[in-house]
Amino acid sequence: MRRKRLLFHYIFLVLAFTACNNPATDANTVRPGKSVERAHEPFNRHGRLIFTRHARCRMDCRHITKKEILEVLDSGAINYAKSEPDAKPDPKYAVEDYTDEHQHLRIIVAPSDDKLIVITCIELDVEWQCHCN
Repeated sequence: MRRKRLLFHYIFLVLAFTACNNPATDANTVRPGKSVERAHEPFNRHGRLIFTRHARCRMDCRHITKKEILEVLDSGAINYAKSEPDAKPDPKYAVEDYTDEHQHLRIIVAPSDDKLIVITCIELDVEWQCHCN
């Protein structure tokens, strides 16, 4: 009888430990339509947006809206391979995600104080003809 109780407690502890460490319940798990709280972010994703002339031109050519830019900035992941965190005078970060309309976008931003300068935007799965310089 004692062995059965010990076995029961052991199984209970293993299951409890597994449930607590399940990545699906992690606070950083991306859920559709939800912004994610991120510890140690290199910039404020919700800073005041400033669009460069180049970014506006690319948005026009590639049919990307401000709403879609906000979606990607809100829930996207930073692609450090395409980012320049040590660039001077301002670091640049590539944030990537799929929009609600299934566009795979990369947004290049340069944080500056409380602002977020949108440098350009790229639709990764479609090659658009564009007149921008």
